[in-house]
Amino acid sequence: MASLMQELIQTLHREKEEYEKFFQLSKKKTTVLVEGKVDELQKITEEEQKLVDIINIVDKKREEILKDMGEVLNKNPQDLTLLRLSELLTSQPEEQKELISLHDELKRLLKNVQTINEQNKELVDELLKMVAFDMTLVKSMKQAPETANYDKSAINTGELFIGASKFDAKQ
Repeated sequence: MASLMQELIQTLHREKEEYEKFFQLSKKKTTVLVEGKVDELQKITEEEQKLVDIINIVDKKREEILKDMGEVLNKNPQDLTLLRLSELLTSQPEEQKELISLHDELKRLLKNVQTINEQNKELVDELLKMVAFDMTLVKSMKQAPETANYDKSAINTGELFIGASKFDAKQ
């Protein structure tokens, strides 16, 4: 059981490290979204996906360890939360303290990741609205009616009105 506990603690440390990397990347993503740097956004999204893949692997390892611990303790692995495990470690105060600390740090970190991801989602939504507005504006400009833009020989030039005035000062 002691080796499983050490393996769990090591896995939780690794999971915490990966979430910290993800959090830092999410903060960088916020800056990139505000600045509208699409190329950098794509790179960050690719890095995020790699981190998510790593986190999923570490998470599966944690679940396997908890399953093994459940078998050793004759408990349902679903019931073995970090707090519940810490309660079972009264005879091992160092591991208990570390497990509680990891629980608190992971909980805080995950809340921060969730908050910044919600902010990033809102920024992406706003960015998409701006892009849609710009596309509509460009489309409507291309569909503007032909105006009576005549040259000096009284021939319609056929140019679309784009907002710039072609006033002939000699008239």
